[in-house]
Amino acid sequence: MMKHVVLCAAGALSLLASTAFANDRYQSRPPVIVSPDLTAPWVTQLSGGGVQPVVYARPMARRAADPRMEQQAYPQVRQVVQPRGLFSRPVVQQVAMTRPQYPAVRGQVDPQFLPQIVDYQTKEKPGSIVIDTNNRFLYLVMEGGKARRYGVGVGKPGFEWAGAHTITRKQEWPDWTPPSEMVAREAAKGHYLPARMEGGEANPLGARAMYLGSTLYRIHGTNAPWTIGSAVSSGCIRLRNEDVTDLYNRVKVGTRVIVM
Repeated sequence: MMKHVVLCAAGALSLLASTAFANDRYQSRPPVIVSPDLTAPWVTQLSGGGVQPVVYARPMARRAADPRMEQQAYPQVRQVVQPRGLFSRPVVQQVAMTRPQYPAVRGQVDPQFLPQIVDYQTKEKPGSIVIDTNNRFLYLVMEGGKARRYGVGVGKPGFEWAGAHTITRKQEWPDWTPPSEMVAREAAKGHYLPARMEGGEANPLGARAMYLGSTLYRIHGTNAPWTIGSAVSSGCIRLRNEDVTDLYNRVKVGTRVIVM
C-alpha cells in the first residue's frame, strides 16, 4: 500500500514538472513575421527573427503584345524585391522569367504570320501553293522569285503529314461534318462533337475551305485566329478568315498544293 502511494506521488510530481517546463518554454513566444510585400499572399513564419523572410518577385511590365515574341525578342529577367527596414538583407540574385511557348493571347496574332510578299526560291510554278508545316507558313508562288506568304496553323503532334495534292473543291462558309474517327477520339476525352454544323462564324472551318485531293484534309479558315502559328489541328491547314478569303480568291480548282 505504501509503495503504491509513493508511485502515485512520483507520477504527480513528474506531471507538474512537465507542465511547468512547457509553460516556461513558451513564456516568450517567437514573433509572427509577415511578408513585407503586400502584393504577395500573406505568409506567416513562426521561426523567429533569425530566419530570412520569404520575398516575392514582382512581374515586369509586358514589352510586347504577344508572349512568344516577347520571349524571343526580349529575354526577360526580373529582380527579386529588396525588403526594407526590419527585413533588410543584401540584394538577392536575379531570377530568370520563363513563359510557355503557347498559347498566344486570344485575339492576337504574331506579326510574322500576317500576309506579306517575300523572296522565295522554288521549282514550283507560279500559282502553286507550298506549305511549310515546320515554320507554319503557306506560300502562294509568284513570278520573279517572290511569294505571297500567310501564317497557318498545322497538325498537332501525331497528326503531321506531307504530300502533294490538287485543290478539288472550293466552298464558301462550308458546313462541317466531323469524321467518325475524330468523333470517337473526342468522345473518349469527354468532348462530344455535333454530327454536322452549319457554316458560319462559329464553325471551325471558318469563312472558306479548299479541299485537297480525295483526302479529308482542307485549307480552311478558323473561328480561333489566335491559334495561327501553332500545331493544333487534326491535319488540316488553317488560316485567319481574312487570309483564307484572300487566298481563295487567288487560286482555282486544280491548283497544285505541296505540303512538307
